[in-house]
Formats: sequence, structure tokens, C-alpha cells
Amino acid sequence: MRKLLKLGIPKGSLQDATISLFRRSGWKINVNGRSYFPDINDDDIECALCRAQEMSINVESGVIDAGLTGKDWIAEHGSDVHVVSDLIYSKVSARPARWVLAVAGDSTMNRLEDLEGKTISTEMVQFTKRYFKERNINVNVKFSWGATEAKIVSGLADAIVEITETESTIRAHNLKVIHEIMQTNTQLIANKTAWQDPAKRKKIEQIALLLQSALVADRLVGIKMNVPESKMGSVIALLPSLNGPTVAPLYQSDWFAIETIVDTNVVRDLIPELIRAGAEGIIEYPLNKVI
Repeated sequence: MRKLLKLGIPKGSLQDATISLFRRSGWKINVNGRSYFPDINDDDIECALCRAQEMSINVESGVIDAGLTGKDWIAEHGSDVHVVSDLIYSKVSARPARWVLAVAGDSTMNRLEDLEGKTISTEMVQFTKRYFKERNINVNVKFSWGATEAKIVSGLADAIVEITETESTIRAHNLKVIHEIMQTNTQLIANKTAWQDPAKRKKIEQIALLLQSALVADRLVGIKMNVPESKMGSVIALLPSLNGPTVAPLYQSDWFAIETIVDTNVVRDLIPELIRAGAEGIIEYPLNKVI
């Protein structure tokens, strides 16, 4: 009897980004209305939607074999799970998010020690308590059900510990960041018993490999061009590459076709330089996976 891998998909802010990442990796996940069990085009996987905040608890208990959640929520619950892979992606940017300590913009508090005896509002209660206890700073940590930034404005807290990628929401509430608590990113985690099962481990490793390859491809594009033999040296000197560019002679010609992979951040500046160096017929194309 075939063993199905029970895969947790984070419900909420990361849901769309996660489904998009899986699509680029080769899996189509279809969320049907209010159902918590999306369809997936893989007969070896059974999907379940689960809040990222609860994912590590369900993976540790074995309710879910593997799932995607934040490094922060694993730390919050102290979950005993196997971390398979780091996957840096988000709904805003491709960099780790940060949990920060913020206070009112006109506050005189500028150091952790200034929070002695103060009230902190956060969704990540247990980690925040441990963080301050380890530094011998006595604080009162209260759970926030949402709209955490408003807790300072309304006088319900002296400070907040909140997650941010751009700090725009924090600044919009006239708050200032005085300390970074931790950096976090999405991780693929597995139940330790499931990880020891050869069939399930093989499927989890396949997922990790292809998700990572899709994330790498997000940062790269392929480019092709034609170059006369007399300009080859100057053109190739401009080309960054994973290894080296692919070069092939054109049929009955002293021209060559060159193909390579470059970072998306440099291609806009690179193409004009290639033209000036003698390249013609330049084509830029997206990549699905880079392994």
C-alpha cells in the first residue's frame, strides 16, 4: 500500500506565495473554496492547510508529515522537528523577515535595558519572554491578537515585538525600532518519524530540491546572443556565469552563438554593454528551475 505524504501548506499571508512556488517547482495546488484539503497533482501527496503559527506543533505530533513554516514559530513553540531546508521567500521580498522591538517615536527608551518593568505586546509571547529572561530584564509580555502596532498608540503597551520586512507599517504608526530580536525565513520541516521512513523521506527531499531550484531560478535569467568572432573576447569578458558560457559556431559563418545565465539584478546594465561590445540578436528568457 502506497504511503501518502501529508504535506502542510501555510494558510494566511504566505499561502499564495507558497502555492506559486510549488507551481514553479512542478506541483499544481488547487484550493477549493473553504476546504482545508487542497488538491495537488501528485498521487503521493495529500495537502492540508494549516496556520504557519501552528505548523511545527502539528508536524512534531505527526498530524502532518512535513510542512512549511517560519523559523520564528519553530522557536516560539520549541518544536522538536527536522529542518529539511531553508526557503527564503515571502509575500513582499526575497530576504529574511525580522522580529524587532519597537517603541513610540518620541520615547526615551533606546536600549533593551530601558524596558525593565515595562509591558510588551506581541504574538510571539514565549520566545519574547525567554529572550528577555536570558538577559535578566524583567518585562510583562502580553499576547496580541493583531494590530500590534496600535497597542502603543492606544496605551495598552510600552513596546511591541513585531515582524517586519520593510518597517513601513511600523513607521506609519510613528514607532521606531530600537532592537532586532531575530531574523526568520520559511523552512521546510519534517516529522522525525516520517523523516526516517524511506518513501516519505524520498518525497520530502524531492520537494526540497525542486523548491530550492525554483527559488534560485527566481534570481536568474538566461540570455542568448550572436557575436562575430572578432568580438568574442570582449563580449565573453563581460559575462558572469554559473560555470562558463556556452559557445557554438553558427552554420557556415564566422559568427558564434553564446548562451549564459546571469543575475536579474545585473542584466539590465549588462545588455547595453554587450551591444556596445558587438553582440547582436540578444534574447533574455526566464528560468523555472536551476539545479
